[in-house]
Amino acid sequence: MAVTAEDVKRLREKTGAGMMECKKALVDTGGNFEQAERILKEKGLAALEKRSDRATNEGKIFIKIENNTAVLVELASETDFVARNPDFIALGAAIAGKVLDKGYTGVNDELSALVQDLATKIRENMSLKRIKVLKAGPGEYLTQYIHGDGNIGVVVKLGSDKEDLFTRQEAKDFAFTIALHIAAFNPLALNRGAIDGAYLKEQEDIFHKQMEGDEKFAKMKEAKPEQFEKILQGKINKHLQEICLLDQGYVKDEKLTVARALETYGKDLGATIDIREYVYFKVGQ
Repeated sequence: MAVTAEDVKRLREKTGAGMMECKKALVDTGGNFEQAERILKEKGLAALEKRSDRATNEGKIFIKIENNTAVLVELASETDFVARNPDFIALGAAIAGKVLDKGYTGVNDELSALVQDLATKIRENMSLKRIKVLKAGPGEYLTQYIHGDGNIGVVVKLGSDKEDLFTRQEAKDFAFTIALHIAAFNPLALNRGAIDGAYLKEQEDIFHKQMEGDEKFAKMKEAKPEQFEKILQGKINKHLQEICLLDQGYVKDEKLTVARALETYGKDLGATIDIREYVYFKVGQ
């Protein structure tokens, strides 16, 4: 069976293999398209297997919000070059859409197979690292922020005592700014009550040892232990202000904490506004 240029072109588009590889596969299989495709896929899998131990620290965050549901996806690659590949970007968007459409809550075999199919075509190691789904109820609103080329993605869920508040553009704009703030400052937790006790104890021990290593504070601990303790607690309090979202200085006005900004903007809009949940994804973390 004669191998036509159109056959070679079609096989190349489907497999991503080089033109000469596609022609050879078709010639070797007597023009059988399915067999040629299988040969090229096997070669791609073999090439991928050689790269399977390579780190996938590049990639993009993909977000899709629809029908009061938000999906965040981290799709990883070996190189930034592949992360900018149109097929890679299309795959990330397709996975986010499939998670929404089928109600998935995490990585599964079907989604992983889609990633492997593209990986064999491009011949670079890829991985679907994580998926997170958030849902909004009555009086709640989901918004997103993607930073730069997609290396950081945030979804935040806000709530209000007025169910129709987030139909107003000024309320949507404020919610978007909160998402932008989270992307900029990456808070460890929403508030102090959400901080793990073991983490707090570890930080206290670190500050304590740092102060003991300073001659001035070491003398203070002996002569004025109450003053030493007061300064120690001040350091802990400052650290909490830096890592707790509600205590951080608001991105548009650092004189306001985020908690105060919620109160102030809520009053301007004639409602109460609070942050119910948020998710921060950064590629490689």
